[in-house]
Order: sequence, then structure tokens, then C-alpha cells
Amino acid sequence: MEQRAETLAELAGVILAVHRPHPVRVAIDGCSAAGKTTLADDLGQVLRARTDRAIIRVGIDHFKRAAESRTAYPRDSPESYYLDSWDNAAIRDRLLIPLGPGGDRRFQAGIMDLRARAALNRSVQVAPDDAVLLADGVFLQRPELDPYWDLRVYVDVSFDEVLRRGVARDQQWIGSAADAERRYHTKYIPGERRYLDEVRPRERAEVVVVNEEPAKPELLVRI
Repeated sequence: MEQRAETLAELAGVILAVHRPHPVRVAIDGCSAAGKTTLADDLGQVLRARTDRAIIRVGIDHFKRAAESRTAYPRDSPESYYLDSWDNAAIRDRLLIPLGPGGDRRFQAGIMDLRARAALNRSVQVAPDDAVLLADGVFLQRPELDPYWDLRVYVDVSFDEVLRRGVARDQQWIGSAADAERRYHTKYIPGERRYLDEVRPRERAEVVVVNEEPAKPELLVRI
């Protein structure tokens, strides 16, 4: 079995070993372009092949605040990115608390489209008690959200790799490679450095996936 498949299989085993009387809420945390979404999607497939439990996939980018409402800081600042881009109250109240202790299991998987331009009309879903939530996004161990996760997975890459992958991925919608690189240098990477300095998510996560080489991710488990 090649290394990525082995890592995914081991990580799936770690998740399935977590037992709660409510859905297990797993955070797939990490910087921009770390490979969180691909990892979570692939992990979901592995879990579905190994268990009959419901696997709920949520991208936390669907909980961004409407672009026009982010007025607390200059739009292109790291503060706007880190402090004003996500609706943490909605993540907590519409997704994590309903799936947690005493929750009614009625949750929403998102409130906005990925560009945060239009509200989503997603219906309320009901999760079984033994479901597994795989939620990927940045800043998931912020103090507003951290108490509501049952397992924290941090996808770790260097900022050089964040820049390389991010520019390649985002240059089309930002406008050009130069514009994308500028935005990463002035907004995204400084905001993520602040998160790493203040929260220390790599050190606090129960599981770290070193994803510098996506074909050969390395797993560090602390539980």
C-alpha cells in the first residue's frame, strides 16, 4: 500500500476509535492550500468504506461572513482575514453545538457560497448519534470554536509551500499570479502566522498530518 493510502487508513482508524454519545466532531485544520479539503474528501471515502456510520463532510468556507459585512478592518489586511471573515457564531450554533452533548442533531452544512456573495438556502439535516463530522477549514482551533471539537487534526505545511500552492490555485480568480502572490504576502500568510503564534494549533492538535509531499504524508498521533 502506498504511503498516502497507509496514512489515510491509519487516520481513519484513529477517528473511529473516538467514542462519544453524540456525533464525533473532527476538525481538519491548517493554513491555506495545505491540502485540507483533499485530505478530508479522501478520508471521507476511506471512512465510508470501513463503517456504516454516517460521514458528514462540511467545508467551513461555507460559513464565511458576507463579503460586504466585513467592515471592521481594511479588506486586504491580515486582521480582516483572521478576525472578520468567518461567522464563528454560526459555525458553533448551527453546526457544532447541535452535534454535541445535549444537541438536537439538527444542523446546517453552510450558510454562504464559497465567494461569500450569496446566502445558501440549505435545509436543516438530522444526524444520527454515531455520525462522524469531517469539517475542514482554517482557524478551527480559535477559542470561539475549540471547545466544540472532539478531535483536532492539523495539516502542516511550510509557508513556502502555502505560497507556491496558493498562487497556483488562486491566480485565476484573484486576477494574476502577481496579484495572488501579493495577497498571500500581505493578507493570508500574516493572518495565518498570527493564528499559529497565538493559538499554536500544531502543538495542540491530537493528530498532525505533515503534508509537504501530498503523496507521502506523515502522521503524528498524540492520543
